[in-house]
Amino acid sequence: MHFTDRADAGRALAGHLRAYAGRDDVVVLALPRGGVVVGFELARELALPLDITLVRKLGVPGREELAMGAIAGDGTRVLNSALIAYLGITDQEIASTALHERRELERREDAYRGGRAAVEIRGRTVILVDDGLATGASMRVAALAVRASRPERVVIAVPVGATDVCEMLRDLADEVVCAAGSGTLPAVGAAYDDFAQVSDAEVCELLARAAIEGG
Repeated sequence: MHFTDRADAGRALAGHLRAYAGRDDVVVLALPRGGVVVGFELARELALPLDITLVRKLGVPGREELAMGAIAGDGTRVLNSALIAYLGITDQEIASTALHERRELERREDAYRGGRAAVEIRGRTVILVDDGLATGASMRVAALAVRASRPERVVIAVPVGATDVCEMLRDLADEVVCAAGSGTLPAVGAAYDDFAQVSDAEVCELLARAAIEGG
C-alpha cells in the first residue's frame, strides 16, 4: 500500500479501526509531528477526541540522526543497549542527551497544547498513532508512558510499519494495527508520495481544529 500523504494515510487507517468509531471510552493519542496529521484524519473519520503524547528520539552524540533510544515527557525512556555498548557511549552522554530532549519535550508540550488540558486516558481505550514504524523506538516509549496512566486498553495503529517491529510491539499493546506491513522499511517516507516535514504551526492548527470540532 502506498499513500499520497499523511492525511490519505489517516483516512486509510481509519478503515481498519471502525469498531472504535463514536465510542466515548476511546481517545486517539498522536505522536508529533507527523503522527498528528495521521491522527487528525483518523480521529475525524471515527468521531473520536484527539490529543498528543510526546516522545523524542535520543540521538547518538555527534551522529544525532542515529537513535540510541527515545524518551517521553514523563521521563520514561527506552535505550538500545547493544548500540550504546558498541559505540562506547557513556552514562554521562546519555544523561546529557536525555536532559536536552526533555527540555524540548517541555517546550513542545506548552506550544502544542495552547493551554488546553490533556485528555483523560485512565480507564479508557487509547489508540496510539504515528505516521509509520521503522525501528519502533518512539512508539515503544510512548506505549510505556501511556501504560503508566492506567488506560483500559492500548491500541498501536500506524499506516505502515516493518513487520518485525509491529510484532515486537505486541508485548506492549492489546492490539497492533498496521494498514500496510513491510518486510523491511528503511525509511517511513518510502511509503508516501508526499512526506514533507510537518511544522509546529501545523501541529498546533490541527490540534486546535480537533478541539473545536470535537467540542
